[in-house]
This record gives sequence, structure tokens and C-alpha cells, in this order.
Amino acid sequence: MNITVYLGASEGKDSSFQEITEQLGTWIGSHGHHLIYGGSKIGLMGILADAALRAGGHVTGVEPKMFVDAVAQHEGIDELIVTRDMTERKKILVDRADAYIALPGGSGTLEEIADSISAVKLRHFSDPAHAARSKPIILVNWQGFYEPLRQMLAVMVRSGFLDAETADSISYISAIRELDKLLP
Repeated sequence: MNITVYLGASEGKDSSFQEITEQLGTWIGSHGHHLIYGGSKIGLMGILADAALRAGGHVTGVEPKMFVDAVAQHEGIDELIVTRDMTERKKILVDRADAYIALPGGSGTLEEIADSISAVKLRHFSDPAHAARSKPIILVNWQGFYEPLRQMLAVMVRSGFLDAETADSISYISAIRELDKLLP
């Protein structure tokens, strides 16, 4: 399974963010899944890729040229796709996934989550075969990190801007072991 993971390029202020990121990378690799992520060697991104690789996973990074020029790309991954810009990067991350997982992150992570929600809702993928099936969206709600987003989505539903089916299709987990019930 191709799993696109969205997460922060920094490590965060709490070391437990690093620990949960390492757990996810290990889970992906040990379950024989293919990690697709932003391609960086820094922050949580680097921790995730390293853990997936150590656990035997295949790792693809999708990195805009501006970050490659700044030497931010991870040199040890299996494949690096260099894009013109962030827009092309996000499209590839959405299109190549069979499932999406978001760890804690900043505004870029939030934007990527929103892109995935919209793509799944509209079934808007480049490959027509992907449009025929749903793709799980899973938010790692570590220490309640995504509670404000869950509440915002509920407000959107109550206000008539988002359908309840879409909001309810997003899974929130607080431990990586819960993925065993959500993904094969």
C-alpha cells in the first residue's frame, strides 16, 4: 500500500512528537508498505524516513527544486521526485497515495490535509482508476493535537459547508497500533 504521510519539517518542542513519528515510520516499513512523504532529511520528515527504511520499507520523497537547491533532501531514500514547486509536490502526494496519514505539523501539513480531504470527497485524482475508490484519511491525534481541527470540521458540518459523511470518514487515532484496525 502507498501511504502518503504529512508532517512537520521541524521536530516540534516536545520529544514525544519525534517518538510517535519514529513509531509510524517503523509501522509502515515493518508492514511492507511504501512511504511517500515530502522528501526532506530534516525535522520529523527525516525521522519518519529513517525509521521506515530501518524497518525495511520503501521510501519515496517528493521535494520541490528549491529545497533540493538548499540541500534539504534525504539522500538515503529509495526514490526522490523533484518537482517545480509546492503545487506539483502536493498533487503527486495526493495522487500516488492509497491512504493518507497526518502527524503533527504546521501550516503546510494543514494545507496538505485539506487537499486530501477535498480530493477524496470529489474523487479528484489524475489516474481515473483512483477515482473509483475511497482513500482513508487518518490523523494521528497525538496528545489531542488535531482536536481543534475535528471541532472546526464539526462547525463546517453544522453550518452546511461540509457534509457529515466526509467529516465522519476521517479517522483519528492516538496510538500507532490503532492503524492495524484501519489499514491492511
